[in-house]
Amino acid sequence: SNSWAWALQVGLRAMAPKNIQTMETEKNNTNGNSGDTTGLSCKKWDLRETWNACIWHGGSIFDAWFNAVAAQVGSVILTLPYTLSQMGYGLGIGFQILYGAFGCWTVYLLSVLYAEASSRTKATGNLHKRHILQYHEVIGIVAGKWFGRITLGFNMVALTFACVLQLIACSSDVYYMNSKWNKREWLYLFGSLAIPSVLLPSIHNFRVVSLLGIATTTLTSIYMTVAAVQHGQIDKVTHQGPKSMVQFFSGATNILFSFGSHGLCIELMEAMWKPKNYKYAYVAAVLYTYFLTVPDSVSVYWAYGDILLHNSNAFAVLPKSKMKNVAIIAMILHQYVAFMLNVNPLFLAWEKLLGKHTSGRFAVKALCRIPVVLVIWFLALAIPFFGPINSVMGAFLISFSVYIIPSVTYMRVYWKKELEEMKNEEMRPKWKIMFVVSALVGAWVFVVGFGFGGWASMTNFANQIHSFGLFDKCYQCHPKP
Repeated sequence: SNSWAWALQVGLRAMAPKNIQTMETEKNNTNGNSGDTTGLSCKKWDLRETWNACIWHGGSIFDAWFNAVAAQVGSVILTLPYTLSQMGYGLGIGFQILYGAFGCWTVYLLSVLYAEASSRTKATGNLHKRHILQYHEVIGIVAGKWFGRITLGFNMVALTFACVLQLIACSSDVYYMNSKWNKREWLYLFGSLAIPSVLLPSIHNFRVVSLLGIATTTLTSIYMTVAAVQHGQIDKVTHQGPKSMVQFFSGATNILFSFGSHGLCIELMEAMWKPKNYKYAYVAAVLYTYFLTVPDSVSVYWAYGDILLHNSNAFAVLPKSKMKNVAIIAMILHQYVAFMLNVNPLFLAWEKLLGKHTSGRFAVKALCRIPVVLVIWFLALAIPFFGPINSVMGAFLISFSVYIIPSVTYMRVYWKKELEEMKNEEMRPKWKIMFVVSALVGAWVFVVGFGFGGWASMTNFANQIHSFGLFDKCYQCHPKP
């Protein structure tokens, strides 16, 4: 019926891609009834258009939130109890709030820089219509090619190891459900299963994938909280907090890493129909991250205390149960979602290097992407140190790529007044405040995150290599009886 068709159109219009909305408008204008949508026939909405509107095209602010949450919340759910054992309750939660706020601030800076870069590229018209802007390109456009190259180096390495971590986490998680294979053997399997990720075109098509990521982490967080509270505290549980500077700053840089997912936020903005709204989606994503991670990390640390210092994966201490197995499977699914999100910018950069980025033949691009996955797989086998590797990434990669570089870039363009918006004299007080806040964020992360955090995380990482060795078969596995 016409009324049913009209209701369907209204319900899907908000999520429909621009090309569908434009097509409808043009059709209506041609027929001379542009203001009348009630006569729309069901036949205009064929199966393909419905699929695109509901499933395939994800450019709304809600899709941005889905993607941001799926990228933000991941294996950190399992490592934050370990982090609390290194830092204690108060400092652990306090640093989560602090670094979450830092993340929101630098995403806001990146949204300002992205708007300027996007405006300049549209004005010059020198980019192919299929070209997807990336983080390093935005920095290069607004701050110069050398800034762009430095950003490229930091961000590509950071995203590579973020993907490495997801594969390591998969093998670590499943081992606590089935220990017949060691973690390296599981990693052979999960690395091979990562290869099909080359088939997902872009982040614009991640709606269902990201929804799966949110559902799985939410389920896991609820399970961890309930399981820890039901189990209660172990005998002679202790909560001593930081026993050394190495432990404290290793934990702090793990949190820095936890809130450093915005290395792919430019690609997420490019996937949106209204990129300027991404900063709001990211703030909502951080708040949801607090909602998930604070209760479960506090509950697990309360129940198991300082034994978590020797168990960086929370699944290692939680009792065996069917629900635990469900949570493990859920986390493995999520880690594949996080892998696909983090690897996409690597695919794009690799395509550009090979000159295939704007190719209309997706099969060629998919084949070009395979070596990227193989390199990640090899690195995961070489350094399977789930937990300590997070701190190293936080100190040496995340600190620069998503905290220091945006802050320094903004300070540079402010000093040289290179942003178009800065020509408005009435806005000068706002830009000055932003300059001061950016300087404080950049200085804090450089001293505490990179300086002290780098020293502590490398000390801890070296201890892991000395204790277990590279290409370890089963990192932190308990001896079998």
